[in-house]
Amino acid sequence: MAAGKAEPIIHVNDFTAAYGDHVVVKDLTFEVLRGEVFIILGGSGSGKSTVLKHMIGLYPPYKGDILLGGRSIVTAEGKDRIDILQSIGVMYQSGALFGNMTLLENTRLPMEEFTDLPQDAMELIATMKLSLVGLGDSTHLLPSEISGGMQKRAAIARAMALDPEILFLDEPSAGLDPITSADLDQLILRLSRTLGITFVVVTHELPSIFTIADRVIMLDKRVKGMVESGDPKHLRDHSTNPWVRQFFNREVESDS
Repeated sequence: MAAGKAEPIIHVNDFTAAYGDHVVVKDLTFEVLRGEVFIILGGSGSGKSTVLKHMIGLYPPYKGDILLGGRSIVTAEGKDRIDILQSIGVMYQSGALFGNMTLLENTRLPMEEFTDLPQDAMELIATMKLSLVGLGDSTHLLPSEISGGMQKRAAIARAMALDPEILFLDEPSAGLDPITSADLDQLILRLSRTLGITFVVVTHELPSIFTIADRVIMLDKRVKGMVESGDPKHLRDHSTNPWVRQFFNREVESDS
């Protein structure tokens, strides 16, 4: 994160998520600072992916509000909502690339949908985005012709196509070997530091958490909300919450 006092770019206020009568997360409030790498973590069923899906506007909250760049994704409609969505980018866990499109075509797609740029300009921008993630020589390839790590990089390039202020990454290291995962971590750090992009990441991979996170929030399904927040190394070493210590130190929970 850039030096100095950063202002919040995301506000999650008194947020509750529920599927029918089943409450997943309740009364959750936190902020994400501009330019930081912010990680949402927790055990299975804690609601971390649910929170992310609400933050990107896929579902309306049961209660509360979510502000992206000072604008509510919950209440916005029409052009206002489209404008907010164009200010963010999303990389889904699987990458979600279109298999019948080349990497260049995949990366160009958001521009075709939301801009009036000429074709040559879109191709130039898409090539630049792919070069930023180390795929400048692979623009002509299909997703099936590249590795899983390269697919994740291409998905990040597509998420950056419209120059978003915020990138949301859902389990970016899932399915990757440790070396490829570490390379992806370094890419996230480089993009954050050089472009000033704010990252919101859902992951449970401890090496990635300790490498890239400026701050984390930890969710616990037993309380249906947040149990800790802060620097992950500090939480690992100093948290008084036994579940937090178990998570960071990979300890088996006691039955006592």
